[in-house]
Amino acid sequence: MARRPSAEPGRWSGLAQLVGDPVRLRVIRLLEREELGVGELARILQLPQSTVSRHLKALLDASWVERRNQGTAGLYRVEPARLDETAASLWAIARKQVDAAQATSDEARLAALLADRRTDSRAFFGRVGGEWNALRRELFGTAFASEAMLSLLDPAWTVADLGCGTGDVAEQLAPLVKRVIAVDREPLMIDAGRKRLAAHRNVLFRLGELIKLPIRAGEIDAAVMMLVLHHLPKPEEALREAARALTPGGRVLVVDMVRHDRELYARTMGHQHLGFEESDGRAWARHASLSLARWRTLHPAADAKGPGLFAALFTRSASQRTAP
Repeated sequence: MARRPSAEPGRWSGLAQLVGDPVRLRVIRLLEREELGVGELARILQLPQSTVSRHLKALLDASWVERRNQGTAGLYRVEPARLDETAASLWAIARKQVDAAQATSDEARLAALLADRRTDSRAFFGRVGGEWNALRRELFGTAFASEAMLSLLDPAWTVADLGCGTGDVAEQLAPLVKRVIAVDREPLMIDAGRKRLAAHRNVLFRLGELIKLPIRAGEIDAAVMMLVLHHLPKPEEALREAARALTPGGRVLVVDMVRHDRELYARTMGHQHLGFEESDGRAWARHASLSLARWRTLHPAADAKGPGLFAALFTRSASQRTAP
């Protein structure tokens, strides 16, 4: 590999000052032996990643170190044959200035790291370090985790999608449970949902009101009410009706807006309530003979323009008899 010609005469003093730092000397020695990530260098040098990153930036700016991108992570290496004549001459002198005991320790930790890299996937995470989250998003996106966690549902369950619209929730549930009963009061929504999910034979669409469900008592194991309750004058009545349809031990998941002040929604979209608070959920639970097991606000999407959301989980006692 051809060596780059020397740069301007003043480069010698600048490079001498650069490699006069003992940490940078150690970094260069390691990187001429092996391509390493920031996390791996930090492990070998026994220094914080922020410190290692600062030294790497100085070496990169001086074209002493080369970076290769692997996804969003960076791997670093020194190619002695690609150093210009000034840097190569200086390095021939400077590399001898590394403390012998320190160099021995660095080489021992490098050898251990390379052994781990061959046999243990943890070395990968050492290389990418704090960049793993960005790399994972680049490779797999962000939606897979939520979809995968739906697999925690019992595949023998019958789940109701109450206020289903055209079947967004039903579509996600269908591959994971025995049966989905999708209920909406609007015939056009039901028709659109049936056409959209025609391939899912386990999704049953039923026309009906949420305060008088077309579902038998004890017919469902769980129910979902996704952005529905703010449209109802008395949300507690819908919760009570859902409780009637549950098997003992069943549960209802409600996702809706937290309390907000956007009165325009009431005028333009028919919202009956400007969101809810946890105290509302506790009142619904008492009215429906359910327990409010969990209430938590959800992290907003970066591009979301609406109010914040909450998820509330209501449960029915396992010993409670099914109402007729």
